[in-house]
Amino acid sequence: MSTFTRYILYGPDSTLRRLAPKLQNEFTPTHHYQYESSEKKVQIDVMIFEEYEKQINATVTLACIIESSGERTLIELKKSGGRMGFRGSSLSEDHGIETDVTDFVMDYSKRFGLSLQEVLPDESDEEEES
Repeated sequence: MSTFTRYILYGPDSTLRRLAPKLQNEFTPTHHYQYESSEKKVQIDVMIFEEYEKQINATVTLACIIESSGERTLIELKKSGGRMGFRGSSLSEDHGIETDVTDFVMDYSKRFGLSLQEVLPDESDEEEES
């Protein structure tokens, strides 16, 4: 099971750069890596969240990449792990770390008046993954 979601946030640079530290404080990642360019124009945060789902006896991993540059921030969420098939696959669809992180990003954008846009995958991207 694997899902990929991409969002773009537009707004003031200082507000966009505060998103990653606030997300890290709200949900403690298992692993965290931060890169900042020498000119301080681009900041990239990579956070890995792991969640054990007892109902399906599997671990779900969420990789969250936040790239802040100027007046826009690109957020990529890649969920992997879990189980597929009949045994409990529908139990974890409505809740979990991916839903929590997505809700946090949407709430943050509303609270600070940022423009949030979901980037839909292109057909060419889907062909490359197959």
